[in-house]
Amino acid sequence: MDYLSKYGYAPDQEAIARALEIIASNLESVASEQVYKDCFSMMDLTTLKTDDTPASVEKLVGKVNAFHETYPDWPLPASVCIYPNFAATVKAARKEDFNITVVSACFPSSQSFLEVKLKECEMAVEQGADEVDIVLALNSFLAEDYEKASEEIRAVRSCIDAVADRQGRKVHLKVILETGLLRTPERIAQASFLAMEAGADFIKTSTGKVDVNATPVAAYVMCECIARYHELTGKKIGFKPAGGISSAADALCYYSIVSSVLGKEWLNKELFRFGVSRVANSILSAVEQKTVSYY
Repeated sequence: MDYLSKYGYAPDQEAIARALEIIASNLESVASEQVYKDCFSMMDLTTLKTDDTPASVEKLVGKVNAFHETYPDWPLPASVCIYPNFAATVKAARKEDFNITVVSACFPSSQSFLEVKLKECEMAVEQGADEVDIVLALNSFLAEDYEKASEEIRAVRSCIDAVADRQGRKVHLKVILETGLLRTPERIAQASFLAMEAGADFIKTSTGKVDVNATPVAAYVMCECIARYHELTGKKIGFKPAGGISSAADALCYYSIVSSVLGKEWLNKELFRFGVSRVANSILSAVEQKTVSYY
């Protein structure tokens, strides 16, 4: 399917470049304590290390639980993001109000049998995941088998909904496009529309596990697709930049892109997230005016 024709969208690279130049030149005017705190509240605080252990994950959760003891005027991160086998660990250790996000379905490559991907998602939700981040099946998408790529997302959507329904709750699905491997704005747009149509609650840039991760251009294209999808369907889809976001300035850049393209309605944790492992301390440091190494 040609999703660009269906949705009447074509990336205008010159216009995007001009818009991003304006955004970059205005970052200082955007910076404020409130905006930094808003960005902090929209973080998926992430640990996706090969050497993660139950003890190291519990330690991170403990820092979130105790955060208000040191910073009572700050919001908590939106979630803690971990590998699916640690969902139960986070659930058992969690004492504050934040979500459990898991990367699943054979993250980060999505190279396995669909049955394996579904079982991993099912088990993660059974063990407490509130949000499931999966990777678009690039083995199908890059071969232009868009129906198969879409079918996988629909299958995961159905799987996690079935478990969540039994538990009497809602679980959100984020689809990672891996934009650095898609390379062109047109492919990024095709993948964005495909994922939204197939049932994604959020579309996400990257895994953080490839050479090129989140970029302002990819973010701008994805946000334009979200805006167009909302215009035609009335559905609000969330946006999550992730991978390579390491500074407070990076956070301001993506915050400004969302504000510019999608508007203030999207500037909340229900529709906007950052996937971060390092930027939390940078945001804290920017506001506290000293080097902070809390996380």
